[in-house]
Amino acid sequence: MTDATSSDATPDEAAPDEADAPEAAEPADRATAGPFDESEANPVRPYIDLGGIKILPREGLNLRLEVEEQTKRIVAVGLDYAGSTLQVQPFAAPRSSGLWEETREQIRQQIRQQGGRVEEREGPLGPELLAEVPVLAGAEGAAGKRLARFVGVDGPRWFLRGVIGGAATTDVEAAAKVEDLFRSIVVVRGGSPMPPRDLIPLKMPATPGTA
Repeated sequence: MTDATSSDATPDEAAPDEADAPEAAEPADRATAGPFDESEANPVRPYIDLGGIKILPREGLNLRLEVEEQTKRIVAVGLDYAGSTLQVQPFAAPRSSGLWEETREQIRQQIRQQGGRVEEREGPLGPELLAEVPVLAGAEGAAGKRLARFVGVDGPRWFLRGVIGGAATTDVEAAAKVEDLFRSIVVVRGGSPMPPRDLIPLKMPATPGTA
């Protein structure tokens, strides 16, 4: 599933109902500490351009692109770092309201339907969900459960969602490194109209010697 939520989308240029629209959820220092809008990013930093987002390379970081089998489109970016995993997805959002509040509620419902447990807490990036997610038995062994942190930040006309796994769910030092990685991401919303909750298109990075 690639929508930020399952609600019906309406063009982001349409005026939202201000009385019902949830407030944007973002760290107070987002514009200076990230995640960044393209207009806020340092233009001389050597970002990896993935279309809807840009990633700042760092030692020990491995990048994976997650591709939808039927459509062959890239639906998420996976980052392996500090003994942890971080899956990120950028979505279009309304001009004057956020998506993270309603997205958290949808995630809570999905995890509980799967038989998992989830709690909301205040983290370094703002409200986040800590979930115990059931894992089906597979080639690696018996069924069990894994911990995952769901984080999100509402930016200007975009929403960036992250799912953190591995050491950064429990280890303070690893968590700080992955949170710093998440905050270094640049979201490239673009100027084209898009329905809120639509995935901002991602692309393969250019190889050396190509445009």
